Amino acid sequence: MRWALVKVCLAVTTMVVVAFAVPLALVIKEMASDRAISNAERQAANIAPTLSVTTERVPLLRAIAITEAGGEGRMAVHLPAVDGQDASEIGVQRATDADVETARRKSRAFIAEAPGGSVLLQPTALSSGGNAVVEIFVPEGEVSNGVTTAWVVLAGVGVALIIGSVAVADRLGVRLIQPAKRLAGAAHDLGEGKLGARVPEEGPTELKSAAVAFNSMADQVVQLLANERELAADLSHRLRTPLTVLRLNAASLGDGAAADQTRSAVEQLEREVDTIIRTAREAKPQTAAGAGGGCDAAEVIRERMAFWSALAEDEARKVRVAGVDQPVRIPVARADLVAALDALLGNVFRHTAEGTAFAVDVHSAEDAVIVLVSDAGPGITDPEAALRRGGGSGADGSTGLGLDIVRQMAEATGGDLRIGSSVLGGTEVRIWIQLDGRRPTEGRRRHRGTAVRRRRKGQPASPSGV
Repeated sequence: MRWALVKVCLAVTTMVVVAFAVPLALVIKEMASDRAISNAERQAANIAPTLSVTTERVPLLRAIAITEAGGEGRMAVHLPAVDGQDASEIGVQRATDADVETARRKSRAFIAEAPGGSVLLQPTALSSGGNAVVEIFVPEGEVSNGVTTAWVVLAGVGVALIIGSVAVADRLGVRLIQPAKRLAGAAHDLGEGKLGARVPEEGPTELKSAAVAFNSMADQVVQLLANERELAADLSHRLRTPLTVLRLNAASLGDGAAADQTRSAVEQLEREVDTIIRTAREAKPQTAAGAGGGCDAAEVIRERMAFWSALAEDEARKVRVAGVDQPVRIPVARADLVAALDALLGNVFRHTAEGTAFAVDVHSAEDAVIVLVSDAGPGITDPEAALRRGGGSGADGSTGLGLDIVRQMAEATGGDLRIGSSVLGGTEVRIWIQLDGRRPTEGRRRHRGTAVRRRRKGQPASPSGV
């Protein structure tokens, strides 16, 4: 593309230079010729006053000698035969007699060819009657004087214009090609898996738009890949719920080869799932359900508590559920709420001893729904670390992703997730789900928290999630 632009510019500039230079060169040549003829006419006019006074040879020789052309031997005067005098010539004659007679007869000046140049024949009327003819010789060198120099300068200017246009076209080509090369290089890098490849958004408008589109596409590719990894992590985390059931059931199988093999298989499956979760560490953006979507939180909580209550009964855990008697619509997909509850309740079973009580409370308001999961376990020593994605220590198979899944679900609605102490003596996880999509102010949060405490007095508390 660069060389094509240079070739086009070279061809166009060359045609323009030729179109202007050739006529200009001819005009210069013609101007030089006109200048020589005009000079010859001035020389001929200088002798005309003398001829109007006298035709004697001596005065005429003196008048011819003091002129520039006469001093150089390029002037001659042809006198006609008048008053009984024969026709005569003064000076060196170069024109033919026929040309002289033609000029005298026509009484007008004209140019005639002569050896080594040309002659100007200028008729001049005499006082005695008749016409004398003044002859001025114009050498070829005087006709072309300065023409060669002008042509050389003109050619130099033309060549300079061509070189300059080629240089400018080359720079413009570079300005066009470099962004295109960068775009191609970034596309190649992205194709090789270098997801950080981006293109500077500069250059011509079209290439700048292409760079913006490429960068946007690359960002989308990175986001899609991240979402894939995040989805793998979250789906794998959801597998831990049935794995917890399998582990608890396997623990009750007693002794024997089959029981040991079952427990070993469950442990290996847990390790594999944990490996998948740790490999896909990036956070998966949660999205709130669209307008008219969401689910009934009360129904989902009743369903999941029925599942976990069976396990709690096997481990002699006291369970309490409150606030799920009436429908509670929230802008969260059913699958996301199920995953969040299973993550929190699974943490209770995983990180608290058998017999530890837990509770789930739901509090509904006009603009928000609060879900409290509390337990009577030992609590969480560092809540901030627990909320960091992948912040789990790895002990007991903890990946640190469970609470982050719940947090992102809440934040997708404009709410949040907080960890505190429950009235049961253990951990309380508060999920604030905003109904109108606006994030609650600090004042509103404090007010809600206080109200919840008053309403929960004397009630069992809620589980921890680590």
